[in-house]
Amino acid sequence: MKINKTSWLLPGIATFLLAACNKDNDNFLYQEHVLPITIRGYNATQEPLTVKVDTITLSTALEASFAESGAFTFKGDQDVVKLNISEKNTGKLVLEKEYKKGDDAAALSFLYMDGKVSDMPEKPAVVADKISLVYMFMPNVTNYSEPVDIVIGKYFVTPKVFEEITRIRNVKPNEFSQATTISTFTTGKQDYNGVMTSVSFQVRIYKAGTNKPYVDGTAYTWNDISTSAPKPVSSAASSKLYIFSEFPSGSSMRFNTRLDY
Repeated sequence: MKINKTSWLLPGIATFLLAACNKDNDNFLYQEHVLPITIRGYNATQEPLTVKVDTITLSTALEASFAESGAFTFKGDQDVVKLNISEKNTGKLVLEKEYKKGDDAAALSFLYMDGKVSDMPEKPAVVADKISLVYMFMPNVTNYSEPVDIVIGKYFVTPKVFEEITRIRNVKPNEFSQATTISTFTTGKQDYNGVMTSVSFQVRIYKAGTNKPYVDGTAYTWNDISTSAPKPVSSAASSKLYIFSEFPSGSSMRFNTRLDY
């Protein structure tokens, strides 16, 4: 799922821009200040969120992944503006921020899940020939509650060998992991101990401190070829943040990517 990006312009900014073109309006320019606003993140609930800046409620609701941008114009002697985010259907206040006329910008980045707001982590910058990954694992079907290791590696099909590259240890369900970085690599046919074999990029979920799939002991199985947490293309540099949940097919565990950011 990709982030949907939209932008908006609150009433008053058009007047400001017109005034900026008029050399006789210097006093007016000193009285007004434009505050750029960006709001991005992920709403993991079924409740759309509404954004209100001062007295203006934006028409676009925040659902699933979102990225909104716009601006607010302080007019006259107005020195403070409030930005409120609330559940559209219940009116429950989710987040409230106050900004002053002298502030350079208003930038919000948050996750809304289980009725609570938390910060969205910063992704590492993209580095040549490197892949950086941040995960949140949501075991919404098995309700697995213990920490897991997120293990990143290559699977060699013919000898049926999984080769670990690195692992993110002790990741708690429904919480963001630490970032990890690996080098890019190619897949396709490769030699493995004298045997030509297909290679795939895989991300496995193990019980913490073990090499056992976390689904061991449940009604579900881990398929060596088709079960993997979300991951980018292995051959290109990238920096990715994924939120993913369980989405089994029959008895075989699969995953649904809820946020690809």
